[in-house]
Amino acid sequence: MSNSEPQSREANGSSDQGRSDMAQGPAPFTDPTPPRSAFAAVNGIKLYYLDWGGSGPPLVMVHGIGDNPHVFDDLASHLRDSFRIIAYARRAHGRSDAPAGPYDGATLVEDLRQLLDTLGIQRTSLVGWSMGGNEITAFAGQYPDRVDRLVYLEAGYDWSRPAFFNAFVDALAVNSPGATDVLSVDAFRAWYREAWLGEAPWSLGLEAYLRDVAQPDAMGKLHPVPNEKAFAALLETLGSWQRDYRKVRAPALVLYATAFFPLDPSDAALAQKVRDFEQNTMVPFRAASMERIRRELPGAKVLQLSGRTHMSIGVEKTEELAVIIRDFWSSPVR
Repeated sequence: MSNSEPQSREANGSSDQGRSDMAQGPAPFTDPTPPRSAFAAVNGIKLYYLDWGGSGPPLVMVHGIGDNPHVFDDLASHLRDSFRIIAYARRAHGRSDAPAGPYDGATLVEDLRQLLDTLGIQRTSLVGWSMGGNEITAFAGQYPDRVDRLVYLEAGYDWSRPAFFNAFVDALAVNSPGATDVLSVDAFRAWYREAWLGEAPWSLGLEAYLRDVAQPDAMGKLHPVPNEKAFAALLETLGSWQRDYRKVRAPALVLYATAFFPLDPSDAALAQKVRDFEQNTMVPFRAASMERIRRELPGAKVLQLSGRTHMSIGVEKTEELAVIIRDFWSSPVR
């Protein structure tokens, strides 16, 4: 999910440089145990992907808007003994190409299909986080024979509902980084932790993620990726892409957090706004979304993970999350 208010994003192309080159300031970063990374020629562009290996069945992970595949680093480390895990950067995200367009839902699903074809993956399970739930729902409905199981990681929401989407965009605007938050990696990290993670501990995976989600210019000022134009197009797609769960035939595990943002930021005015958003918008919308999932995805396993936020759900207590996912695979298909 985006970590910057859309109107404040500045244009910046994707980079193929190593993570240590991206780091500006006193503490350059190099991941000591990085997954294998590569580019795939897909749908007229190059998509960057990570491959953690593993000898089990394929599990392909799709991140949220404004994110990159390193958001799955910590979870993948606990699942690679059971699956072959791959995560890719959606077009305009991370180090993938950022074309002028298009960014509609059909194009994003075709990106996924062609990536699987390029990697020789005929059938896979899919994990979608946040906006990634759109791709996995549409792909599973369009290509049912190619999908084994689905995991919705804070992704069981139809973002196209206007009342929710408008309140969500307003909430992003008030919880966006200020000018001083993008002056250095350290400042951006401090902002990100308070705005999105709360008490969740920092990790090497999160550091790798941060270095791809905010890339420095020659002066060291950080520029969130995607660029402003691509992000606006993706946000428009998010707000208009309607879910069709009834076409999905794959068993589904649907995991929800108990809060969207951390509810106790240090700024009192911001704290009140995020609490109002949670109480007035997320609580009823989450309940309605869970009820819709149960109604339209018969047999789906729906769980709410206590103490997690929209962004901490996949990076906090990842060993525990991996157990939940494995248990889902071992359960009989209904």
